[in-house]
Amino acid sequence: MARIKKGDLVEVVRGRTSDAKKLAERNARRAAEGLEPLRPGDKGKRGRVIRVFPAEDKVLVEGINLKTRHVRQNAQGQSGGIETVEAPIALCKVALVDPETKERTRVGFRVEEGVRPNGRKRTVRVRYAKKSGKEL
Repeated sequence: MARIKKGDLVEVVRGRTSDAKKLAERNARRAAEGLEPLRPGDKGKRGRVIRVFPAEDKVLVEGINLKTRHVRQNAQGQSGGIETVEAPIALCKVALVDPETKERTRVGFRVEEGVRPNGRKRTVRVRYAKKSGKEL
């Protein structure tokens, strides 16, 4: 769970595709069978992590997994209507993006020794991208 944190750039790796060509082929087959076309998904989209839910193994990503929500007007004068909000997505469906190569990457940890100002030693675990070796 420590692999993805708030503010990280992630990419959706599983789910329905948002590729127009693949979507057109799939919907052509569905039209031949008399079925309604499917909407594009979030696969391949990128966004920043807004919040992490460690107990549920889910993350809230900016602009991903958008759901419509019907809001009632309340007595304080807040207007009602239909609003679009992000819903949490499963952690296994996203991958971190390497800041240097801008590609999906796996995360590793390395242990570094540090010295505090008071002279005591301390061990720090540092996240790094396995493709480029750059710190995350």
